[in-house]
Amino acid sequence: MAIEVTVPVLGESITEATLGEWLKQPGDPVKADEPIASLETDKVSVEVPSPVDGVMGEQAVKVGDTVQVGAMIATIEAAGSGAPVAPPAPPPAPAGAGQQAPGTGDGPAALSPSVRRAVLEHGVDPATVKGTGKDGRITKDDVIAAAATPAAAPAPAPSPEPQLAPSVAAASGRKEERVRMTRLRQTIAKRLKEAQNTAAMLTTFNDVDMTAVMEARAKYKDLFEKKHGVRLGFMGFFAKAACLALKDVPSVNASIEGDEIVYHDYADISVAVSAPQGLVVPVVRDADQMSVAEIERTIGDFGRRAKDGTLKMEEMKGGTFTISNGGVFGSLMSTPIINPPQSAVLGLHRIDDRPVVRDGQIVIRPMMYLALSYDHRLVDGREAVTFLVALKNAIEDPTRILIDL
Repeated sequence: MAIEVTVPVLGESITEATLGEWLKQPGDPVKADEPIASLETDKVSVEVPSPVDGVMGEQAVKVGDTVQVGAMIATIEAAGSGAPVAPPAPPPAPAGAGQQAPGTGDGPAALSPSVRRAVLEHGVDPATVKGTGKDGRITKDDVIAAAATPAAAPAPAPSPEPQLAPSVAAASGRKEERVRMTRLRQTIAKRLKEAQNTAAMLTTFNDVDMTAVMEARAKYKDLFEKKHGVRLGFMGFFAKAACLALKDVPSVNASIEGDEIVYHDYADISVAVSAPQGLVVPVVRDADQMSVAEIERTIGDFGRRAKDGTLKMEEMKGGTFTISNGGVFGSLMSTPIINPPQSAVLGLHRIDDRPVVRDGQIVIRPMMYLALSYDHRLVDGREAVTFLVALKNAIEDPTRILIDL
């Protein structure tokens, strides 16, 4: 008996998604609750599980199609429902419609969009790559490692990409390729442009001497990790320092709704995290009530699950203030864009040894530029500078964080 597989409920106010990839092909055996497809929503990727044990049947939609919540996307021939379904020979895939690439181990492994892009970029034959992911699936790191191996076999012409238009090759050998924007990337573009069109954005800068925090981290990082089971980074310090500064300058932690200003007596800190398909911003709830260890543990968990695509919708809703750390990618300075409806975002940058004057002497100190972008409709320049100075003071003298000063 054929069992229909439908699009599950995706979250509040989300009624549709895009089919990102098929994880099972017609004729493949499947088990109950085993993922058979991946859907892309405005914020996260969602796996669709098989409702029963059986064999993958008809696929009703193609990769890239938009599907509604509750719509049927495939069928499963339930186990024991009659004559066994023989795995059909795969038909020749039309140009641009390939959804699988050869893998290693017991059989072919479906490639995620980020892995397919890495295969194309590095010219690696996926058939020669040993997968280290779940069930032997190839990961992006596997492709990069294979590309860096000197003895790697010459890569054949890249397989067709579901969302790629045919390459345009000029006589000179130059190529172009068109890639459909993912639903997440479209949402990011829309929200950022709306922020620019709506808010009166301005950015104020300051710098901070990282000596005290770096010394504290170097002194206690081993004991910290042994006790709390998580590495001691800089984000915990900055999140706690930001919470102190937000108490001093409540407008930076507020938002505009219509003709009203909404002030929050709590600090839900949104943390920008890099995911394979774009930037996501999960929220550390009640960060002002958390310890540095709890914040570091929460952010670390967000980072791991962002790479796996397993963040939940509710974990990215809300937030009263955002911290974005471009320094991990080497950024010296930037003007981050507000995450609506918040009124401000703090940008962190790389740490450089620079000459500064201390007690009349020129010394070398590890310095970082801070950038606060804010909505000038709500936050005045004086308040923005006051916030940055309070943050700077807390980072340069971390004792202030401990005694709430």
